[in-house]
Amino acid sequence: MRKTLPALAIAVVLATAGCAGAESGTNGPIVVGSVNALSGAATFPEASQAAKAVFDAANAAGGVGGVNGRQIEYKAIDDKGDPSAAAAAAREVVGGDEAVALVGSSSLIECEINAKYYEQQKILSVQGIGVDPACFSSPNIAPVNVGPFHDMTLTLLYGSEVLKLNDICALLEIAGNTLPAYQAAIDEWTKITGKKLKYLDATVPYGGSDYTSYVVKARAAGCKAITVNPVEPDSIGQLKAAQAQGWNDVTWLLLTSVYSENYAKAISDAGAGVYVPAEFYPFTDAGSPQTRDWRDLMTKNKIPLTSFSQGGYLAAKYFLDVVRGIQGDVTRESVTKALRGMKPVSDPMVGTPYVFGPAATHHDNTAG
Repeated sequence: MRKTLPALAIAVVLATAGCAGAESGTNGPIVVGSVNALSGAATFPEASQAAKAVFDAANAAGGVGGVNGRQIEYKAIDDKGDPSAAAAAAREVVGGDEAVALVGSSSLIECEINAKYYEQQKILSVQGIGVDPACFSSPNIAPVNVGPFHDMTLTLLYGSEVLKLNDICALLEIAGNTLPAYQAAIDEWTKITGKKLKYLDATVPYGGSDYTSYVVKARAAGCKAITVNPVEPDSIGQLKAAQAQGWNDVTWLLLTSVYSENYAKAISDAGAGVYVPAEFYPFTDAGSPQTRDWRDLMTKNKIPLTSFSQGGYLAAKYFLDVVRGIQGDVTRESVTKALRGMKPVSDPMVGTPYVFGPAATHHDNTAG
């Protein structure tokens, strides 16, 4: 059984002042880049795929295609989940390809590795899916999503306050410097409710071949519900491990990272239930007008219907809305200035408007 929490109202705030950047005016293509986990233990390919689909549609539009007659050349680079590859990917697209901005990036570690480099290069990133803590604490990065840490607080609140579950535990998959941020999310839940986790294991691996030992220890600890932060294959493996142990009365409190139609089909019977927050308007209602344009574009391009593809789609749409208002040449400097000074952009898939702006950090997306 699979249930979805109410859609999250996304509230994106503004990033710091200071602009400048590449000034090479041209009538050629406008290069836009992204750094993504396309291979490795945990992958997020849908965000950049969705952003590319938006840009391809804009390029193919009748009349003045692209941006003011200039085509968009979109370069999605793989960071392989590796720090050195993430650094090299950013330098390839920012320094080598002279991108005017990054749009639709999605990675476990990319923000942590490249945030300072983006500041040095005076380039902004409209992140499709912000994952690591640096995505939400940099002046030059503004994700369009809520993020896994607020997701964890929300899913814990739903479990304890709405479902009235006790003996909640956590199995955490940790990449880079994310453990303190997940702990802070759990602490926020404790602060609000006065409740504490019964058991926590932060040694669960991404891309594990067998999760039986972790499930056995959680069951022995007396867990009645488990919050986990996995990607789809890992979660499926964990649920199957629990089923193999005959543990069918545990409730799973997961994150948006598993919110997809394919995942729903894969876990049709999973213990006492699986609950997943939706960071954007829930798309499991195929007839909803709020998601129609996104759904049609994803289906046309054979891109999976996931929260990640929603994030990439919105990042590209927001970017296009802003740069099409630029008077004069579209350069890194003019794009940075436009994003810093943009007016709020709304979309029916999101509860509140998106703004980049001049703030020092971007982590106000907390509503659910």
